[in-house]
Amino acid sequence: MAETAPAPPNEAFHIAGGGQTTKEDRVVKDVKASVMPYLEKIYKDYVGADNKWQKQQIIDFVHKVQADRVTDASGHIATKDELDFGGFLEYMTSTAGDILAALDPTDSDLSWPLSSYYISSSHNTYLTGNQLSSECDADAYRNVLLRGCRCVEIDVWDGDDSGSESSDTSDSELEDEEKEKVAIKKASRRERLASKLPGALASRLGKTSLSKQTVSQVPSDGKESGSAEAAGKDEAAAPSPLKKTTSSQSTVEPRVLHGYTLTKEITFREVCEAIRECAFVVTDLPLIVSLEVHCSHEQQETMVNIIKDVWGSFLVDPPSGEAKFLPSPGELRNKILVKVKYAPPGSDAPAAEDADRLPPEAKEDPNSKVATSQKVKKPSKIIQALSALGVYTRGVSFKSLAQPEATMPSHIFSLSENTVLEVHGDEGECLFNHNKHFLMRTYPSGMRISSSNLDPPVFWRKGIQVVALNWQKWDEGMMMNEGMFAGTGGYVLKPEGFRGRKPVPAPTTTLGGSEEGKTEQKDQRRQMIADPLPSPPIIHNTLDLRITVLAAQNLPLPEEDDKPSGFEPYVKVELHTEPPHALLRQRERSGGGKAKEGEYKAKTKSRRGVDPDFGGETLAFTRVPDVVPGLAFVRFLVKDDEIGRDDLAAWACVRLDRLRTGWRFVHLLDKKGRVSGGVLLVRVDVKLY
Repeated sequence: MAETAPAPPNEAFHIAGGGQTTKEDRVVKDVKASVMPYLEKIYKDYVGADNKWQKQQIIDFVHKVQADRVTDASGHIATKDELDFGGFLEYMTSTAGDILAALDPTDSDLSWPLSSYYISSSHNTYLTGNQLSSECDADAYRNVLLRGCRCVEIDVWDGDDSGSESSDTSDSELEDEEKEKVAIKKASRRERLASKLPGALASRLGKTSLSKQTVSQVPSDGKESGSAEAAGKDEAAAPSPLKKTTSSQSTVEPRVLHGYTLTKEITFREVCEAIRECAFVVTDLPLIVSLEVHCSHEQQETMVNIIKDVWGSFLVDPPSGEAKFLPSPGELRNKILVKVKYAPPGSDAPAAEDADRLPPEAKEDPNSKVATSQKVKKPSKIIQALSALGVYTRGVSFKSLAQPEATMPSHIFSLSENTVLEVHGDEGECLFNHNKHFLMRTYPSGMRISSSNLDPPVFWRKGIQVVALNWQKWDEGMMMNEGMFAGTGGYVLKPEGFRGRKPVPAPTTTLGGSEEGKTEQKDQRRQMIADPLPSPPIIHNTLDLRITVLAAQNLPLPEEDDKPSGFEPYVKVELHTEPPHALLRQRERSGGGKAKEGEYKAKTKSRRGVDPDFGGETLAFTRVPDVVPGLAFVRFLVKDDEIGRDDLAAWACVRLDRLRTGWRFVHLLDKKGRVSGGVLLVRVDVKLY
């Protein structure tokens, strides 16, 4: 039986890109005058002589109009004998009226190899802004992890004596004073992070080990910091408090920063602690930590000590022998997978893996302003102890799809967006077939100084699992990421035709109840064989899509706009899908990795105010070819009609295979990806053929 993903903790509804919201945030709490007449009309269209819906009318509406099953989150109104307007209103404003469908059981299947999933991923996670001069902050890791990211990146450099911290001291009074300072600093940091997060997400932050340490360490005039009952309740959900240890090699610890730039640094230990605190707060699915190592051998040894000290049992256990297939996410719950450059036993490997790491200024002139803080040097070698931590995610420098390592089950290539497009242009079919079975990561070009994002569906369609984005930049790329991963644990099973054959266990020869027999049987499960049945083909559909926009309420204003009377919103709907084959090659040659507007788009007329009536305007997209529903996205944009550039006020992005038909509420996020409380009432009609 296929293993499925668990419900997010504490009944939370997990939005991978936009944060953590409760189910109540997917409910319309009150209905404004702009929306109510439309709901009344919908109800009256099906009402009987007694001003109620009878059994058959309820069933017709749920099944024929809404295309919902009774088992869906429909409030089970189809089981009722009759329904009055109050009951209908309750149904429509509940999660049953949400445009975003619950996950299909196939989406929740966690039994396939890692290479069969798209994984929500972050690029240069430590940065809070642009690529050249923004600050590095451990809170950036807490932020993306609490928003559902499952692959983070750390650029590690040698430590600086002037900025190092030492935990050596023999004076207990000084130790206590230092601990108090650290605790107060952590409390301040937690408050700062919580102020930047949605309410429900900030609440989740309170359950992390960061909060526990803060509460237990900050002086409290002798009073107990918390009850035993509360401590016991959270013990299983969070790791034990962190302990700082001193490296046997040196008191100087590695730093995290964007090399050859003016970005502000943080310590590697701080980052590791932040990851441990928040890695498994919103999901227990595996976390990949991608290390970009620029350290000396001595500092790499310090890295290994810190990783083992801080992450401990969260590190994935190596198998007893080489596996023929990658494990599944379901087998790696609550585990951290270290992605680091692979050094075969008995050798060292160059540390640098990505070919497009340096900013343009540093590449062209090592003495330029952005290179003043570090001297450009050749990358060091990865030591065996660090390389050995890369169990199923062994970074290998990409040379070609025919290189020997390209068939090693545990390898992962990292290619810049431009390199991917070049390889696709030369060997598109080979690239696609490689990614059915093996992991690949792509990341934004180094020319994206402002931290803009590539267009992720372009790379998902090539089978790439780890499409790393700049999460600090809310743009079209991050909206697509939201559409892909909303409500998941950061892992989405690829559509049929995009993944290889599912491995099945080879016949076992050793059975028995002994521990030795069980271990051997478990190891033999690693020696699996490919399912003899051929992979199904990719199914392309032709699509007819109609979105009728009725009304909206509680729309957020654009940034720096505080006058609703001057707000003139309109709704723009974009369909993002693979362009027809005739245009595909031309588009990619002209920069297909660059995020751009959808190929299909339409908009309503503008109205006025935060509760506008759009009058039932219909936006239609007909006979759209080559559509793969799991890789097509519908984006709703609410913009302010102004002279010049129209500012974005709110948005939503829904994957086509999760777009519910019928009368629906679209729950909107604001420009910064936060739950806004704004909604659109729409009618959705979809035909795939």
